[in-house]
Amino acid sequence: MEISTYNLIFHELIGLFTEVIKSTNPSIENIRGKVVGETKNMLIVETYDQCEKMVQKAGSTFLFHISTLRGNTRVTEQVKVNGNLLLSQPENRIKNIRKIRMR
Repeated sequence: MEISTYNLIFHELIGLFTEVIKSTNPSIENIRGKVVGETKNMLIVETYDQCEKMVQKAGSTFLFHISTLRGNTRVTEQVKVNGNLLLSQPENRIKNIRKIRMR
């Protein structure tokens, strides 16, 4: 299934460009870069200067940039996500989309 604005929270986040637009921890606000790793509670973001930053999911708001294909045109969309919706192990979060579809 292709990633979209509707299924982003159930999808693999590694490889997506993101930025932290709001956080309870002010030192991680405005971190932006490519997601290179993910745990239950953290995203690992590689910034432009090749540093890896650990960003907590809880209490943070992320802006993800996703590229989708509409007809023959590739469109980049921005999706604002509350990090609390991402709190789970990545493999379990990805499995949840199947459960929602079966209902």
